[in-house]
Amino acid sequence: MKKIHAAKAANDTETRTPLTPETATKLIQSGFEVSADPGIGLSAGYSDAAFKDAGVSLVGEQDAGPDIVIRIQKPDTEEINRLKAGTLHVSFLDPFNEKELIGQMATAGISSISLEMIPRTTLAQKMDVLSSQANLAGYFAVIKAAEMLGKILPMMMTPAGTIAPARVFIVGVGVAGLQAIATAKRLGAQVEAFDTRPVVEEQVKSLGAKFLKIDLGETGQTDQGYARELTPEQIQKQKDGMKKACANADIVITTAKLFGRPAPKIVDADMVTAMRPGSVIVDLAAETGGNVEGTQVGRNIVTENGVKIIGQGKLEGAVAKDSSQMVASNFQNLLLHFWNKEAEALKIDLDDEIMKGCLITHDGAVVHERFKEDA
Repeated sequence: MKKIHAAKAANDTETRTPLTPETATKLIQSGFEVSADPGIGLSAGYSDAAFKDAGVSLVGEQDAGPDIVIRIQKPDTEEINRLKAGTLHVSFLDPFNEKELIGQMATAGISSISLEMIPRTTLAQKMDVLSSQANLAGYFAVIKAAEMLGKILPMMMTPAGTIAPARVFIVGVGVAGLQAIATAKRLGAQVEAFDTRPVVEEQVKSLGAKFLKIDLGETGQTDQGYARELTPEQIQKQKDGMKKACANADIVITTAKLFGRPAPKIVDADMVTAMRPGSVIVDLAAETGGNVEGTQVGRNIVTENGVKIIGQGKLEGAVAKDSSQMVASNFQNLLLHFWNKEAEALKIDLDDEIMKGCLITHDGAVVHERFKEDA
């Protein structure tokens, strides 16, 4: 019987858990033995008693002797050294920026799966952690902005007069952007959105928002569905086209990220200065450098002209109950996809499209094609 251990994040700012009582029950029913660190789900609203009732042993990782470790955050050197050779470790790894960490895992004989690298395919949808968490981040970006704005989002007609609806401008129409559009519309705002991929215009309009058209020349998206990186000339054209939309907006939400690279700066100081005092910017790319000039990761600041810039990272963590439910389900679906219940074995098939896409180290080596050259 394979032993799974769910490890609690060492960083107290991480509110999510990779395991819930519901996913633990399904894993146990499938033939796994499941353990977890005590207090694994407290920040997400799951008591230790609920885990015990589900059949989870609450012990430290060093006492569990796991074959598989699941956690939200990447491990540190001490955590890697505690694992026995042959352990499968599943977490966010940030492999493009963690060459040394990947090397340590390979040297220690740890097989590692990077959640960020799970392919964005139909088959892998149920394990796509980036999408499930971006969905919630997009939702909460609107809630956070509404809290900071100081005015209501919907139009309201009262005996004292009519309140105009708030204007929301969303940059980037991926998973987070689409959810932000839908949430802002549900709250009654007037919504405009922009993306470098013209193909998403129909999706924007289907949610009742207006699509801002800016002629950037040839653009497109990668085979994973991400927007392609723009040239400096295209970025300037984009800024020129967006400046008026930002100036008219009460709320601007930016979602543009480049996987494995710093986020593009698409809202410069001149655009921020043109915005009205009291307006709010939520920068969902803050942790990778930010889309907005002046963003400070982990902080909410007010500029000299009174614009509020929210640089809080991992907004999905603010709705920890739901984000944990979704990410734990992603973990469960990934593990069960490769689990052979009869043989009580987790199959690591290097020819499998999903495994090939997300397995970084295995059998003492870096096996992912993208990172072999860096090893």
